[in-house]
Amino acid sequence: MTLLRTTFNQANTTDYRAVIGRAATLLFVLLITMGILLAWDDIGRLGAYGYPAVFLVSLISNAAFLLPAPGMALVIAAGGMLDPVAVGIVAGLGAALGELTGYLVGQSGQTVFEDKPIYWRMERLMKKSGALVVFVLAVVPNPIFDIGGLVAGALRMSAWRFLLGAWIGKSLRFVLLAVLGSMAA
Repeated sequence: MTLLRTTFNQANTTDYRAVIGRAATLLFVLLITMGILLAWDDIGRLGAYGYPAVFLVSLISNAAFLLPAPGMALVIAAGGMLDPVAVGIVAGLGAALGELTGYLVGQSGQTVFEDKPIYWRMERLMKKSGALVVFVLAVVPNPIFDIGGLVAGALRMSAWRFLLGAWIGKSLRFVLLAVLGSMAA
């Protein structure tokens, strides 16, 4: 009987810690998203500050989980003023780091898409070719990347593999956009 009581108490403690960790992660992501929405007009004025602004706006734009936050316009404009390849790489790094919000939500176990077929298809693809799927989702501008981040986190994909795939894919996309911006300037 004592053994059962001890085991039960340990299970409750572990579950309690996991719930608090998940809630803290979800709260963190929600606070970032709310901060982005409240400060978006001020964020748009950062374009005059060069590469750091490109990084910051890209990071913030991609941290807005499941909410459209335009950062591509700044990349196109910056490509007309700065080195387009450097703009793409810096924006890609900011975007990849910003995408960690979705990854962290997935890792916390708090997903809102588990009952949707797209989630299960993404999970099958991610199990088969994880980092490659992240790369392809990052190259093509689409809202499905957030679901990919959720799945990658839920599957406990290495954060480094997730970041590397996202950074390379997003950098490639942003280099192309920055080059378009330089041609239009």
